[in-house]
Amino acid sequence: MQSIHLASDHAGIDLKTTLAEHLGKKGINVVNHGTDSRESCDYPVLAHKLCAAVEASGELGILICGTGIGVSIAANRHSGIRAALCTTELHARFSRLHNNANVLCLGARVTGVELAQAIVDAFLEAPFEGGRHQRRLDMLNLPA
Repeated sequence: MQSIHLASDHAGIDLKTTLAEHLGKKGINVVNHGTDSRESCDYPVLAHKLCAAVEASGELGILICGTGIGVSIAANRHSGIRAALCTTELHARFSRLHNNANVLCLGARVTGVELAQAIVDAFLEAPFEGGRHQRRLDMLNLPA
């Protein structure tokens, strides 16, 4: 299996650590892009670092901040990234099935550990369906 790229700001470090352990138990290689400290840090820096790695590798990523909103906004500034802020397993599943999301965003302050693990599992297990969904994704690359 491919690697999963993982990054968080200071607000998400505990959830990031828990999710890294969860993924490791499943035999998934985790690439840690930081932070590894509870000291205040800037989520855009970590989001950009992870997104560059996801774009280069073609692998999936998970970004975590307090609410998930900041990292989602930062990630979606990258042309090759389709980041989805997911609060349920259904969101995660459809973000992959229909939108081919390649970065999952989570909010550590608003998502419990068990739910976060279930969201991650749903995100990783769902394949992109293609077809009419690919046509719609292609439209996103057209000028507005």
